[in-house]
Amino acid sequence: MVERIVATAEALILIEEMKSLHGDIMFHQSGGCCDNSAANCYLPTDLTIGPYDVKLGEVGGVPFYIGKLQYEYWKHTQLILDVIEGHGGTFSLEGHTGKAFHTRSRLFTDDEWASIEVQVMKDLAP
Repeated sequence: MVERIVATAEALILIEEMKSLHGDIMFHQSGGCCDNSAANCYLPTDLTIGPYDVKLGEVGGVPFYIGKLQYEYWKHTQLILDVIEGHGGTFSLEGHTGKAFHTRSRLFTDDEWASIEVQVMKDLAP
């Protein structure tokens, strides 16, 4: 199965740090700032996930969501959660660490995309 979201080793380390500090956390891919490259880390009570959000999967045992409209634009790509030096977003939990979660991406191969489409159809079947 092809993963829609993966994380670098650095991101997994920072995820563990955030979990040890805050307990349960979640990610939501920003759709309005930072060239849409900011994966914001939240407490589950800080952001309401609704019908216009898509769960891409989990990284480090943490759910990762993206807005439906942004998903439609990026659905042919695998998102890669990474970490850069600098200050995280104003609302992201890692903002005080001097590091920031950052999203990179790569296009799925034709074979990967075909397997994703098959899985989506299975998920939608009654």
